[in-house]
Amino acid sequence: MALAIFDLDNTLLNGDSDHAWGEFLCRKGVVDEVEYREANDRFYQLYKEGKLDILEFLSFALKPLSQHSNEQLAAWHAEFMSDVVEPMMLPKAEALLRKHRDAGDKLMIITATNRFVTGPIAARLNVPVIIATEPEQVDGKYTGQVTDIPCFQDGKVVRLNRWLEENNESLDGSYFYSDSINDLPLLDGVTHPVAVNPDERLSAIATERNWPILDLRG
Repeated sequence: MALAIFDLDNTLLNGDSDHAWGEFLCRKGVVDEVEYREANDRFYQLYKEGKLDILEFLSFALKPLSQHSNEQLAAWHAEFMSDVVEPMMLPKAEALLRKHRDAGDKLMIITATNRFVTGPIAARLNVPVIIATEPEQVDGKYTGQVTDIPCFQDGKVVRLNRWLEENNESLDGSYFYSDSINDLPLLDGVTHPVAVNPDERLSAIATERNWPILDLRG
């Protein structure tokens, strides 16, 4: 049994759930549409360039969670799943998950996007293990802060290594599928790195190193 690890945004999904959640909040009037969208777009561009200050972004992205009840957040997220996430689903991505599942591999999603946004998406994709950035809760309410190491760039490697140790697993024979240059540290650590609809810099590295390049959108 091998570990099959998947990035989520722009890999298993045709889009970025973190950015899309911000857009959803704008359309719902939950946040100031003009100001929030400008910041959301700026952070997303920095992410794509590999220049994102993850703690600055999380301070921005997690703040709305602290301003509303869990009941209201759950209702919004259910709407987000049906109206935004479902159209992002990729039949080829679900077929790839099914291929690894049928082979007896252990499936995992590892994502920089916070667990509030991504936990239900992993469940929808029937992936039992997810390592994500963890928003802090105190007495059952989100604080707007983050706990643990953000699951981003080298932080993904740290979080995964801890999970491997805690679960007596290894990366022998492992796969990691990702679209982003931000995931190069983890791609370098697995047996089978695979670029999925990669950004320009990851595409160049994958070509240079003869890594497989998949198109799950076509």
